[in-house]
Amino acid sequence: MTLLSKTPPGGSVSIKQVTAEGKLGQRLMDLGLYPGLTVKVVRNAPLEDPMEIEINGYFLSLRHEEADYVEIS
Repeated sequence: MTLLSKTPPGGSVSIKQVTAEGKLGQRLMDLGLYPGLTVKVVRNAPLEDPMEIEINGYFLSLRHEEADYVEIS
């Protein structure tokens, strides 16, 4: 299992599964994170949290603890 939070900046990955449940799972889906989507990791903040990703032409910042619920391939 590979997690989005472990992807280095510059990497493009495909989302395999969002494992969060409840409100967090719904929030991640509402933000546009769903299986099959290709995501590019743009950068990490100076202290590594949050990370910035690019999805369908827009940029999104996620905490690493939230990105731990996104499995990638």
